[in-house]
Amino acid sequence: MPTAHPRTALRRAAVLLAVTVLAVAAHVFTGAERAEAAPGPSFTNPAVDVPHSADPTLVQHNGFYYYVATTWSSQVVMRKSPTIAGLNTAPEHVVVSTGGSTMWAPHLELVDGRWYLYYSVEQSGGPRRTHVAQSSGSDPLGPYTVRGILDLMPNQGWAIDAAPLRLDGDLYMTFSAFHADGLQSLYIAPMSNPWTAAAHGTRISAPTLSWETQNGAVNEGSFALQRNGRTFLTYSASHCQGPNYKIGTLEYTGGDPLQMGSWTKHSSPLFQRNDAAGVYGPGHHSFFTSPDGTETWIAYHANDSASDGCGTTRTTRVQRISWNADGTPDLGVPVSTATLLQGPSGETGPGTVQLRNRHSGLCLDDYEFGTEPGAEVRQWTCNGEAVQDWYLHDLGNGYHAIGNVYSNLCLDDYEFGTEPGAEVRQWTCNGLDVQQWEVVDAGGGYVNLVNRHSGLCLDDYEWGTRPGAEVRQWTCLDNAAQQWQLA
Repeated sequence: MPTAHPRTALRRAAVLLAVTVLAVAAHVFTGAERAEAAPGPSFTNPAVDVPHSADPTLVQHNGFYYYVATTWSSQVVMRKSPTIAGLNTAPEHVVVSTGGSTMWAPHLELVDGRWYLYYSVEQSGGPRRTHVAQSSGSDPLGPYTVRGILDLMPNQGWAIDAAPLRLDGDLYMTFSAFHADGLQSLYIAPMSNPWTAAAHGTRISAPTLSWETQNGAVNEGSFALQRNGRTFLTYSASHCQGPNYKIGTLEYTGGDPLQMGSWTKHSSPLFQRNDAAGVYGPGHHSFFTSPDGTETWIAYHANDSASDGCGTTRTTRVQRISWNADGTPDLGVPVSTATLLQGPSGETGPGTVQLRNRHSGLCLDDYEFGTEPGAEVRQWTCNGEAVQDWYLHDLGNGYHAIGNVYSNLCLDDYEFGTEPGAEVRQWTCNGLDVQQWEVVDAGGGYVNLVNRHSGLCLDDYEWGTRPGAEVRQWTCLDNAAQQWQLA
């Protein structure tokens, strides 16, 4: 049996930075309400550094942030973190292999209970077009099924930066494409479902104002911002190759959304370079809400130098936005990377605990820092690292999902075992019975963890007491090897 875990000091330090360790009481597993919202841990930009940090989409869902961006490869990768401060060191998970040479500008959106990834790909030298992948359930990490290419323009034409928009109950897709006049413009298309366009798109904005044509005439990267019954369609303007890439906005003013006359363009940009702060080309953005729902934040990419352009120098920054007295969004000015920012309000993520076995005194551990489905779980000396932080999500049916903060995987009755000795591993969170655990009070501050599918208890297998001791399932006996403290 090993006496030392094969983890380097460097990797250990990185993991300690990956999340904010939260001290929680035993009420975590009872489904108690979250404490009164407070600001999250402070951070400085960039929220995500190079290279996978351009064209970001950042969403907040059930106390976690999920992040995707351009990877300059064929793969879409996703990060998950309970805090903005932990996002930069959160592990990347491949969620879609696109089959193309390069993937750009993935957009993550929840539509009708499923997550969708819209991303641009070039295949076999053809035009860059928007592809879509659909999640199998409610977990933003997937798994995903590729549904195909959105037919947004005639003759399988170039169409990028797709983002869905819901207006008056109908679903539309906004995107960027070239008009017959040669201008890269904003388009909108009606959708029959989240992966099928009902018709080709129509133009609703062209880059005609002086601030939209610097270094090149461009409208792209649209993102909807809706509040108090008003719909704003924000977008990136001018060319990313120069420092004047910026954000403008249209407002929907009623009528047919497919007609340009139903949209009013604001005459000035919302967000642009801030030379005094050393921020150039801020654009291609998304918006998200704070965990308590009281704040709106923007995630965008920008450069540190006026000479940088559209490449891998761009990093993701986030900051809070506000609203003007007339109800329009006020994005402020891009802040310096030296500016200390307080995290979003209510940012704690689901409460995390360590699961300490009564007999061994060891903690349940994501063994070897696994991040792929099937990753081992064993016991190890309790050390406060992210691989030993687990969140218990109350499923509302008397059971909990038990997820690891580092791996983003759930504790799973591996291979649907039902016999004593059945293996326990981690797997993509899917809500199945094999990932549902009943938390049963065992007295003295300990609990038994009973799997819904197997009816067996989480067990310190063979009564191990040394780091690396196995964890399996066994007939529930309520002995010390099956009692766990949530600390």
